[in-house]
Amino acid sequence: MNSNVLIESFAEFARSKNIDRPTMMSILEDVFRTMIRKKYTTDENFDVIINVDKGDLEIWRNREIVDDDSEDIWDFDKIPLAEAQKIEADFEVGEQVAEEVKLEDFGRRAVLMARQTLIQRVKDLERDNLYQAYKDQVGEIVTGEVYQVWSREALILDKEENELVLPKSEQIPKDRYRKGDTVRAVVHRVEIINGTPKIILSRAAPAFLERLFELEVPEIYDGLITIKNIVREPGERAKVAVESYDDRIDPVGACVGMKGSRIHAVVRELENENIDVINYTDNLELYIQRALSPAKIGSMRINEQTGRVSVFLKPDQVSLAIGRGGANIKLASRLVGMEIDVFREAGDYDEDIALDEFKDEIEAWVIDELKKIGLDTGRAVLAVSKEDIVRRTELEDVTVEDVFRVIRNEFDDNEEQEETPNSGDAQ
Repeated sequence: MNSNVLIESFAEFARSKNIDRPTMMSILEDVFRTMIRKKYTTDENFDVIINVDKGDLEIWRNREIVDDDSEDIWDFDKIPLAEAQKIEADFEVGEQVAEEVKLEDFGRRAVLMARQTLIQRVKDLERDNLYQAYKDQVGEIVTGEVYQVWSREALILDKEENELVLPKSEQIPKDRYRKGDTVRAVVHRVEIINGTPKIILSRAAPAFLERLFELEVPEIYDGLITIKNIVREPGERAKVAVESYDDRIDPVGACVGMKGSRIHAVVRELENENIDVINYTDNLELYIQRALSPAKIGSMRINEQTGRVSVFLKPDQVSLAIGRGGANIKLASRLVGMEIDVFREAGDYDEDIALDEFKDEIEAWVIDELKKIGLDTGRAVLAVSKEDIVRRTELEDVTVEDVFRVIRNEFDDNEEQEETPNSGDAQ
């Protein structure tokens, strides 16, 4: 392989990888100087001249002519007179000799190794550029095209055809992709695996929702409104606490937009995720009330030492506070940073029995599971379907059926006692 073919093929490859000309020249010279050092020990007295456009390469070895009997003839930058005169007959001691070294002089193996090294250097540079570019974009939205879809992840190509990965765990459960689809996601993290950068995207991270709000709400982008916290159950529900630095701006109204125009764009991107936007406040009690929206709280007890809050609601508000699958209360707890326990207000039923009264027939841990979802009386349990309790707790079907049986039997016995006449009425 001659120098023209080597340089032209490398230049074409480097340009396809968007390597700029100065960097390309630097790589070429560095690789050729490495070849020189392997063959001649040093490259200090060599000039390397490269013309990428023409594919030209010139390597010149510069040495000073010394007498054949001189002790300096073994120095790297010296050449005996007899050897110099083989290059040009009229050379004399003290003159400088510039001898051209052809690429072929290094041997075929060295040239092939140089070619491989050039390609590897470009790939290394490409990987480093990719890492540096995306390392600074963590938390930012990128748009790409789906190239391939597997069971555990999707391969996304950005506009420069860099490979990005969107794992199944970072997708919204309702996401369904086909090759060629356009995808928006946030850069979640950048990892180095076996020397290769891996760019991991996410549509499930709170940061993705935050960036979408910035795109749709100019006041957030301009810093007039700040997002204090975001919690999500991707594709199901999210809660966003916002605060305005301008008293004239309603942060919730600004995020929702006229007739919901702003938030609808965000909801569509998130596969119809239900988003609650609430006004942040330092008043913890008020913040908890807003976090449990749309449920209306009757009263609450806050224990900041244990980090737990007991809220008391009317029967028709309990299911709203808990939400489907317990999503609302889980998100509210995460939003305010405290564990929230829901209870029905006392006196909701004229004839009811506290669950603790069943402790002889129902195990304590089962009662605790029911209390966690706000069911603390017998009638409260019977008012909820078995399927709903199984979905919202760690209890199995059989256990819930046993609970229903015990509670129903207790109420049936009480009703029979009330209906049975005493001996004085039997006259």
